Amino acid sequence: MSTTRGGRKRPAHHPAGTDAQQRREDNAGRRSHAGAKPERDVHVADGVRLQKVMAAAGIGSRRACEELIAEGRVEVDGIIVRELGVRVDPEKSVIQVDGTRVRMDTDRITVALNKPVGVVSTMNDPEGRQTIAEFVYNRGERLFHIGRLDAESEGLLLFTNDGELAHRLSHPRYHVTKVYLVEVQGRFTPAAGRALVDGVELDDGPASVDTVKIVDTSPTETMVEVQLHEGRNRIVRRLFDQVGFPVTRLVRTQVGPIKLGTLRPGSTRVLGKTELGTLMSLVGL
Repeated sequence: MSTTRGGRKRPAHHPAGTDAQQRREDNAGRRSHAGAKPERDVHVADGVRLQKVMAAAGIGSRRACEELIAEGRVEVDGIIVRELGVRVDPEKSVIQVDGTRVRMDTDRITVALNKPVGVVSTMNDPEGRQTIAEFVYNRGERLFHIGRLDAESEGLLLFTNDGELAHRLSHPRYHVTKVYLVEVQGRFTPAAGRALVDGVELDDGPASVDTVKIVDTSPTETMVEVQLHEGRNRIVRRLFDQVGFPVTRLVRTQVGPIKLGTLRPGSTRVLGKTELGTLMSLVGL
């Protein structure tokens, strides 16, 4: 079963790269529109050549970066650049390839942790319980965790030393979707799924999920996948309690475009430049 808000049909799947191609076509159409004003100049006279900056950021060889520029796939400060002689400021210019932000600041990192059950989502616990700080203590950067998972829950938790990224990923304004695998007792019903999508009343106000999908079922338990952008305390557990299916196991598998994947409990990994750029683009950075 797969339920979406309002009963709308899911959009057809499009091959990877289609969205980026459409953006390029849309931009090209806007540029050729009759009477359009000339685009502003993003060239920085005393800057560094764009292809050199891109290569230094790990996008590819300088030749490969030149091809990306010539194909109209590179934007600087929102303007598509096709000339190979353009120079930019590596510290200030916002560079995007196919709509994904190119990360230039190598001092800022984002780390993914698969939080085990029984660990509290705090960097210091006065009660002496095991904390998430133990899994990143050996890193030289001062990291803050983005959001939290209750001690009984497990799965993906992000850390960063980028304060603005942490703020935007946590703020309801940016509607960052989170995906959870939820194990409940008994056979989860379609009616319960519709109730979660339509919304239920909790003690701190109405709440709902974006989608519900039954992943696996047995006579005694059901595994359900839900997507939502709510971030209230223990929101998933409270939603399922409200529809009569208490949660026996809860795993967060995705935050925005970042997936838990095969990361083992208690293990961490640093996000790559491409996935970090995608994450930043999601929240307008």
